[in-house]
Amino acid sequence: WFSGDDVYMANENERQEYVLNENGIIFVGNAKYIEARGWYYGQFQDHLLNICLTMLDLSLYYRQDPAIDVSRRGDPKYVGRVISSMINGNDNDNGVLLGKWQGSFHSHENPSRWDGSVVILQKWCQDNYKPVQYGQCWVFAGVMCTVLRCLGIPTRLVSNFNSAHDVDRNLSIDKYYDSSGKSLNIGKDSTWDYHVWNESWFIRPDLGTSYNGWQVLDATPQEQSKG
Repeated sequence: WFSGDDVYMANENERQEYVLNENGIIFVGNAKYIEARGWYYGQFQDHLLNICLTMLDLSLYYRQDPAIDVSRRGDPKYVGRVISSMINGNDNDNGVLLGKWQGSFHSHENPSRWDGSVVILQKWCQDNYKPVQYGQCWVFAGVMCTVLRCLGIPTRLVSNFNSAHDVDRNLSIDKYYDSSGKSLNIGKDSTWDYHVWNESWFIRPDLGTSYNGWQVLDATPQEQSKG
């Protein structure tokens, strides 16, 4: 609400939706059959703020240099990057959720059964910050939305269908065939039915005013960033 803040959002209706709304819809499925799933963010529930602040203190960023980490917590770019790392626990940093896309879920929670963030964050806290099993993209995005809204950063979810997953950074999906037209099982590029991530609203003084507004953040552990 403060016009001098990096996350200032001038439109009151947008503030109501992207900061204060505790309920939302996540679109999943495929391009021909889009399903709307209800999700409870619950960013103002008891103890949620303490859990979110603990998440910052458990991050590798804080453990490596507490003074620098704390000094940067007024920067939504930095906070967004820390939270995107901490929402998933696939890199052994006490993250909130462990991702799983194949095999059996019988011994833990099937990702499709989650319908809100609060129970996940509470379970993470109760289990002494051991990653909750299991999450997939929409779960990571839902939980991340809760944490960022709780910390005062306007955040929304974005769903993309026929979602390209390019692993070699050439901005194309590459398929290989032999001289007879038979598909060759090389290369790891793929196209997913859908993918869900987050966007947060803040200014970019590092890039210039033309880049102010919605910024992409993705907590799903797809590929390692910078090693």
